[in-house]
Amino acid sequence: MFRSESLEDGQQLLTKLGALTARARELAQLQRSRVELAVALQRGMLPRDLPHPEGVHLAVGYMPANHGLNVGGDWYDAFTMADGCIGLSIGDVQGHNIQAAAYMGQVRVVLRALASVTGDPGELLGRTNDLLVSLDTDLFATCTFLRLDPASGTLECARAGHIPHIWATADGRSGIDEEEGGPPLGVLEGASFPVACHRLTTGGVFVLPTDGVVEGPSLDLDEGLGKVRRLAEVTAAAGLGVDTLAGGVMKLADSVGHEDDAAVLVVGHDVGSAGRRPPTG
Repeated sequence: MFRSESLEDGQQLLTKLGALTARARELAQLQRSRVELAVALQRGMLPRDLPHPEGVHLAVGYMPANHGLNVGGDWYDAFTMADGCIGLSIGDVQGHNIQAAAYMGQVRVVLRALASVTGDPGELLGRTNDLLVSLDTDLFATCTFLRLDPASGTLECARAGHIPHIWATADGRSGIDEEEGGPPLGVLEGASFPVACHRLTTGGVFVLPTDGVVEGPSLDLDEGLGKVRRLAEVTAAAGLGVDTLAGGVMKLADSVGHEDDAAVLVVGHDVGSAGRRPPTG
């Protein structure tokens, strides 16, 4: 009798374990499907092609946070504006779910659409911000928008709560942007976004990362920005090109120690093109 009851109990336990295992597999497959959908959504919203203005080179790097349950909302974009200048944006949506990925697509589309109305980066971020505030969601985004004139190398830049960009020149100088920015997009109606002017020099680079590249448990923000600055300085001085620099920045992202999105946009001036070398700043 004892032996029969023990066998029955064991069989019941195995049946319950089998049912739990099947349920766990079903949930895991569902989560994988959600992550794959969100990653596909993210990648589908990123530009397939980058502009190729004479004398300017662009390079990007991107790694989605598709580890475990994380799905983020980092993006980059580059497009030709009506006046022939290049619009460049990079940003990060708060949150790690499919809603963040969808919101990222909204922000990117709004920036492109409003760029046909105004080319001023500060006004563009202001209008985008007010539109996002009107959506009345709990999400917000940080962003940097640059307007690049390929002919002169002039860069007009406005930041909305985003981390600073980094610059370096072919003669060995480098720095981290210290200009004032505005709040994240979608938080405060009527917010203003100051515009700073820089100059892209021959052989110089501008590096625009998201915080997933430079900040995490094993790397604080200042240290991460410093590492990117050194990478930019060495790459520009050696004339290694924007693709090499973007690759080096993404390798740094692997060492940050977390599972956030990571993206970078690198802008460089063709070292083979003719022209003067005005100061960066």
